[in-house]
Parts: sequence; C-alpha cells; structure tokens
Amino acid sequence: MSSNLRHHLLSLSLLVGIAAPWAANAQAPISSVGSGSVEDRVTQLERISNAHSQLLTQLQQQLADNQADIDTLRGQIQESQYQLNQVVERQQQIQQQIGSLSNGGAAGQTQQASGDQGGAAAQAAPDEAAASGAPVQSGDANTDYNAAIALVQDKSRQDDAIVAFQNFVKKYPDSTYVPNANYWLGQLNYNKGKKDDAAFYFASVVKNYPKSPKAPDAMFKVGVIMQDKGDTAKAKAVYQQVVAKYPGTEGAKQAQKRLGSM
Repeated sequence: MSSNLRHHLLSLSLLVGIAAPWAANAQAPISSVGSGSVEDRVTQLERISNAHSQLLTQLQQQLADNQADIDTLRGQIQESQYQLNQVVERQQQIQQQIGSLSNGGAAGQTQQASGDQGGAAAQAAPDEAAASGAPVQSGDANTDYNAAIALVQDKSRQDDAIVAFQNFVKKYPDSTYVPNANYWLGQLNYNKGKKDDAAFYFASVVKNYPKSPKAPDAMFKVGVIMQDKGDTAKAKAVYQQVVAKYPGTEGAKQAQKRLGSM
C-alpha cells in the first residue's frame, strides 16, 4: 500500500471518529469499515463523511433558525421594556400630582393663563383610541361640550364620551368648560375602574383650575381614590385640604363625613 493511500485512509479514519456521534443515519455502519477491499472501505468512509456533512448542514440550519427566533424574542422583550418604562413614568406623574394635593401645595397655587392650562392638561392626558363613535366636532365649543355631555348620559357610549372630552380639551384649551371636561374625564375613568387615570384628571382640575366650581369635588374624589387604594394617611390629608380650602362646599361636606368615619 502506497504512503499516499495510507495517509488518505488515516485522514478518513479520523473523520469517522469525529462524525461517529451523528452517524446514526449513515448508509454504512462504522463497524463494517474494517471489512472488504480497500476500495470498499474508502467508499464506506466517503458515505459516512457525506452523512456527517449533511447532518452538519442540518445543524447549521437549525442554529440559524434558533438565532432568528432569539432575535425576534429580543425585539419583543425590548418593546415590552419600553412599554413598562412608559407605565412607570405615567405612574410617577400621577403620584406627583396626588402628592402635591396631600401636601397642600396644589390648592394654594394661583390659576395659570388659560391657554397654558389647557395645553398642559391636553399634553399630559392619557391617550385613548382615536377611532370611535364620538361625534364630529362642530367648531363651536358650546355645541361640542353639550354633545359630549349627551354621550355621558348614554351608558352604552362611555368610551365615546371619553374621546369626545379629550378632543374638546385639545381643540378648545381656552374654553371655560375645560375644567368641567377634565372633571368628567376623571369621573368616566373612575366609573370604568381606571382609578389612576381618574386621579390624574381630578388632580389636574385642582392643580390647574383651583377656583373652578369643580375643584372641591375633584379634590374630594382624589381622596376617595386614595382611600379605595388603601392609602388612608394620604386620603385623610386630601380630605383635610378640601375642608380647609373649600369650606361650605358640597365637596368639603363629603370630605368631613369621610374624616368622621376614619
């Protein structure tokens, strides 16, 4: 046997040793390589080598598919993390507004320019679905406000009412109805069980429109939400602020009743 042939057989034998774990589907078992002529053994080794190559190709394809799945999952995780960050930021904004009420800082603030107030309320408002059955705005503030109130009275169109009031706040930031619109947004969200959103809108009324007739009731509702969530200390502080800042109002009377039962 020539040295070149021995070298070739040695190389193929080493390849067999590497391919052995994956050679279950090979056309010829390894145990039979040692029998037969040199040509037969070379042929058998080539078959095993080809089987190994096919398995290796399959493994490489599987790895590529797995990598694609990993990339997809990574993208989903990043999207979920972004949404979570948005929720955390939203909660912080709500807690800041509620904290200012319980500390007595918001009710004593002077009312800002109406244009700035409306713009701030609209900018910070929670987003709702744009596509809805809310009535098309007419261009007249009184007409559009009354249309939104009509939706409130229809129990089957509460979501449309929310969208209508949000659109009203954005379109008519200078309207005297803006505090009322924010109050209704708070009440509608509260009715839907969205207490954090409700607290945001109620607190917006007190913070941005402390002289509005809706301010006492809005502050009282913030206290109710805090009490609903089990934060008795903060609820009590808010009730005390209502009584102190808006004495004689219905909101103050309701707050006093709550304080008496705590």
